[in-house]
Amino acid sequence: MNAIISATELANDLAGENPPVLLDVRWQLTVAKAAGEPPFDGRAEYEAGHIPGAVFVDLDRELASAPGEKGRHPLPDVAEFGAAMRRAGVSARTPVVVYDGGQGWAAARAWWLLRWTGHPDVRVLDGGLPAWQGPLETSVPTPAEGDFEPVPGAMGLLDADGAAALARSGVLLDARAGERYRGEVEPIDRVGGHIPGAVSAPTTENVGADGRFLPAEDLRDRFKALGVSGGTEAGVYCGSGVSAAHEVLALAVAGIPAALYVGSWSEWSSDASRPVAVGPDPQ
Repeated sequence: MNAIISATELANDLAGENPPVLLDVRWQLTVAKAAGEPPFDGRAEYEAGHIPGAVFVDLDRELASAPGEKGRHPLPDVAEFGAAMRRAGVSARTPVVVYDGGQGWAAARAWWLLRWTGHPDVRVLDGGLPAWQGPLETSVPTPAEGDFEPVPGAMGLLDADGAAALARSGVLLDARAGERYRGEVEPIDRVGGHIPGAVSAPTTENVGADGRFLPAEDLRDRFKALGVSGGTEAGVYCGSGVSAAHEVLALAVAGIPAALYVGSWSEWSSDASRPVAVGPDPQ
């Protein structure tokens, strides 16, 4: 099954006999704001207009646990995540489509968590809400309680030690912007740089100007040039396990399985005993 769905396909599925549950996960990375600039409010954006029937999911509260030594977006408690998904109407035998404001990172995080916990049919709306050509609504639905029971383990998951080992034995991709990988800037975490042995692979290069994923063949070519092909053991990290989920999704579109280091750089860099590499080369 393809991990992404076009807006046209979604419109057809919503009109079909087994319409998907729709999850709206609008979110933006929180960084220092200019004086007087209000913070991004995903729920407010959702309430101003969303795809009919979509239920809002809060990334910071429902797709992650509280920030701490495990990173800025650690894994949520599995039982609490399952309860949140059931409240949103997610059931084991009902397809799920996730979308966000167009960047794709937040939707990919929801996709990865649902797939990791065993849901068999989850797709991301390619291009997010901007790709949707149908109507929007402002009414907030009250979905029937779902029956989804999460069982972790269906997708690859890395901790800090596993990420370090994979950087030596396979290919560990760093999905952040190149300047953060090189250690030239670090707007959020304690120190800039990258995990020794990791390869720079900004997830922004997996999409075109319209925010939609490149064709699968182009993605395969890109990852092959980075050292990843079908037989390669691969993993991905980013700042806090959100944009890296988007790269895992891109790899899935290319037909390549990959593990996610959820703690990512926010966890790795918080421990001063862990090594940090800087510059354009993996080592």
